[in-house]
Amino acid sequence: MTIALSVNGRSVSTSADPATPLIDVLRNHLDLRGTRYGCGLEQCGSCMVVIDGKADYACSREVGSVAGRSVTTVEGLTVDGKMHPLQTAFLEEQAGQCGYCLSGILMSAKALLDRNPSPTRADIVTALDGNLCRCGAHPRILRAVEKAAAMIREGAGQ
Repeated sequence: MTIALSVNGRSVSTSADPATPLIDVLRNHLDLRGTRYGCGLEQCGSCMVVIDGKADYACSREVGSVAGRSVTTVEGLTVDGKMHPLQTAFLEEQAGQCGYCLSGILMSAKALLDRNPSPTRADIVTALDGNLCRCGAHPRILRAVEKAAAMIREGAGQ
């Protein structure tokens, strides 16, 4: 059985078993390694991707359940060599230390900003609730999302 879906705006297909975790297909079949495997239990958020506009865990999502749908990974944030405002803001705010969690945090933040370009601090905290950062970079991460939201509102967005 072939499963067709859109990944980062590109039509792709895979012959993986429909029960295969999406993260395995992204990393091992499509060579998109930015999505990180953390806990495998929907508890850390390292594997977060955006599916049809909503942040979702790729570790537990079966690839068969995303057939015909649109998936965006962290690699899909950069378009035509231009970084997304989130990427720019995270760099400017030095929002990561080890960086392992950042791809998932970026995707959760992207889903938030796509639906709400003027989030409150509470909105950001809620949107990132499913993401863990063990380095303690939370204040910088929150500032970076706020900065990216301002950049998007000012027209610096994609």
